[in-house]
Amino acid sequence: MADFSINEMQEMQQALQDKYKDRWEPICPETGQNKMLWMVGEIGEVIDIVKKHGAVNALTQEELRKDLVEEMADVLMYYNDVMLCYGITADELKQAYTGKFEKNMKRW
Repeated sequence: MADFSINEMQEMQQALQDKYKDRWEPICPETGQNKMLWMVGEIGEVIDIVKKHGAVNALTQEELRKDLVEEMADVLMYYNDVMLCYGITADELKQAYTGKFEKNMKRW
């Protein structure tokens, strides 16, 4: 299976936003904070799975792992909403991520 790119995720998320534009809050800087809060809520759901069932079970039990991965997908959906709200491109993210990686590689 090929890698799943940020560009692909953003295109899919934009399609969702376009489809539900009359039902969901708009993608704009003013709603970016709300999208971040929703993302944090989804991160909490990921944490709950591991906390309630244990890390090993989340890794090895098929249904639990399915739930974990689905919650991670929710996190990524809101993550991409945030990027769309602030107009952050995959190229900008790659540049910042690479810079941060290089900085961390020299840290200790």
